[in-house]
Amino acid sequence: MKKGQLGFLTGTHAVNDLYQGAIPAMLPFLMSERHYSYAAVSGLAFAASGVSSLFQPLFGVLSDRKSRPWLVPAGFTTAAVGVVLAGLAGNYMVTWLCVALAGIGIAAYHPPATSQARAAGGSSQKAMSVFSVGGTIGGAAAPSLVTLVIGSAGFDGSYLLATPALAMVILWALRGPWMRRRGYTKAASPVTAASTKPAADPARHTDDWRAFGRLVAVIVGWSIPFVTVTSLVSLHAQRDLGQSTAAGAATLTSYTAAGAVGTLLGGWVGDRYGRMTSVRVGYLVALPALLGIAWAPAFPVLVASATLFGAAMFLPFAAQVTLGQDYLPNRPGTASGLTLGMAMAAGGLCSPVFGWLADSSGLRSAFYALLLVFVVPVVMALRLPDRVMDSPDAPSPEPVTATNTSGTQ
Repeated sequence: MKKGQLGFLTGTHAVNDLYQGAIPAMLPFLMSERHYSYAAVSGLAFAASGVSSLFQPLFGVLSDRKSRPWLVPAGFTTAAVGVVLAGLAGNYMVTWLCVALAGIGIAAYHPPATSQARAAGGSSQKAMSVFSVGGTIGGAAAPSLVTLVIGSAGFDGSYLLATPALAMVILWALRGPWMRRRGYTKAASPVTAASTKPAADPARHTDDWRAFGRLVAVIVGWSIPFVTVTSLVSLHAQRDLGQSTAAGAATLTSYTAAGAVGTLLGGWVGDRYGRMTSVRVGYLVALPALLGIAWAPAFPVLVASATLFGAAMFLPFAAQVTLGQDYLPNRPGTASGLTLGMAMAAGGLCSPVFGWLADSSGLRSAFYALLLVFVVPVVMALRLPDRVMDSPDAPSPEPVTATNTSGTQ
């Protein structure tokens, strides 16, 4: 495991997903200051997650064909520019386009960064969970940062939100010389490393598109409640339970921060008990937690349910990323782009539907409908097959030498 490379990539993931989390954190301010409806803010959630998800497979294919490490800084920088411009824009259509630009930047970042993280961490579920939790921490920090900046300076101060990206761009520029002075060597990709050693079972190194398709279907079902809860839970606290904007932001922070704990716990469970355990336990716990969000009669119940739901939803996250890459061992970038991208598009595409339902019937009705939808991926997740690949970090088997037992030449 290359801890230095993994740690640096984790930092970039925190910055990138800070801007991914900034969009839902801005929605309550947009509703109060620009008088957007639930359907309008759900449309912005689609622009952020849906557009991003649709572009991620494209960037995944590009990263598989040729190494493009520059996509990592270009991605989170573009995301920052989109978020800042969305805050400064006054027209809804311009705001939507700026949010979509941020989503494209987020899409450009994830496939190459995830492939680099898998190469640096090898087959360890903990390594992937550490990288994943960087993004979760960034998303958890977003509501506090947005509340601090926009709550005190208004949307005119949105340019201050670019500070984390600017700092990380400077660190990225200094990274090359620093790594060379320390004798840094680039980590080989899992596919390259596996191809340099004899495989006991060549079938294990072929792409299993059927199993991968089942995984994508599960993640589609995962993304719908994830995106919808992210965009509506703070509004649920304010509109249904009479809480302040700050309390709504705190609910969203608790939800995303719990995801960081769930991600790390999922990596530990995956290494100790097998990654399918983290997948199955996560989905089984998330279902009643979502029921608690829909039913919550008081603010503490909502916070507790959202916290449990966030942790449970991210318990299988690292396992799903590595499982997708092991189903398609020859296309890790494509696997990352499709599992983190196209599958996530469903969440963005369906978010406006639940926004319209909230407009017509209330937020609780939207959450109860979401609960019924979530039953399907829970059942499917329990039936996903595992696939164990040769670890890139494992030593190559020693060549077998014939021994002469007869004593003759």
